[in-house]
Amino acid sequence: MIPAPVAPLPTVGAALEWARRELAASETGPLEAQVLLKKVLRRPRTWILAHPEFPLPVPDSTEYVSLIRRARAGEPLAYLTGVQEFYGLEFEVSPDTLIPRPETELLVAQAADWLERRFADPAFASQPLRAVDLGTGCGCIAAALAVRHPGLRIIAADISFPALAVAARNARRHGVGGRVRLLRADLLSPLRGPIDLLCANLPYAYSPNLEVSSFLRYEPHLALDGGDDGLRLVRRALEQAASRMAGNGLALLEIDDTHSSIARELADRFFPRAAVSVEKDLAGWNRLLVIRT
Repeated sequence: MIPAPVAPLPTVGAALEWARRELAASETGPLEAQVLLKKVLRRPRTWILAHPEFPLPVPDSTEYVSLIRRARAGEPLAYLTGVQEFYGLEFEVSPDTLIPRPETELLVAQAADWLERRFADPAFASQPLRAVDLGTGCGCIAAALAVRHPGLRIIAADISFPALAVAARNARRHGVGGRVRLLRADLLSPLRGPIDLLCANLPYAYSPNLEVSSFLRYEPHLALDGGDDGLRLVRRALEQAASRMAGNGLALLEIDDTHSSIARELADRFFPRAAVSVEKDLAGWNRLLVIRT
């Protein structure tokens, strides 16, 4: 059904009121209404809330109506605004990239703590450190780590050219373009060891779930589809990493709670002499496979 046309919204206040009604079914509707008007007007939310009487030009009204209707249809706010906050930084996202999730910050925090200890250890001070972010997507993991550690150089690998283009812009956006090397790769196939730090947020959704999930329908299947058991790419990555990880290294792979036991068994099989554990996220779900070589 084609939505009925909306008369031009005359003021900021009228636009917000209309948008709140349109998004009434969403708990975050009022916030989304403000964020999308901020995008259209290119003004801070505080200004928007303080100036309900401000006239809304017709082109801005038309754009705003389109964005609100897309939000009502379920399109993620991050795709509508083109940005998403992650680890205290703002990243460009697009339908070619997965939207960064808060739970992935656990992986970044673990990697950042390990890097801090590594850089401070005199035994490794003169040794080069090789870090890889596998399945980099928008590049949020690689860029966040490079921002946190100015001495870090990291390879950001992905099989998707469009995703790598977004990652390149994000690296430049945060001033780390010279230290984040972008690489189109099918997992670790073009890389040789030793790798000291491996970060991987690979697709781990079950293929059958993608066919019925309305929540995930806007995100790229290439960045979500982990096969029938959700572990197709994780399994391949662990197998490849087994011959490439350095001693005293760290591999961190984000996983789904429902296949955490199998993921750990795979890690034990491919890394029989490593210390393997699974860390929980803030919601209490098994989220991070940790391999200390």
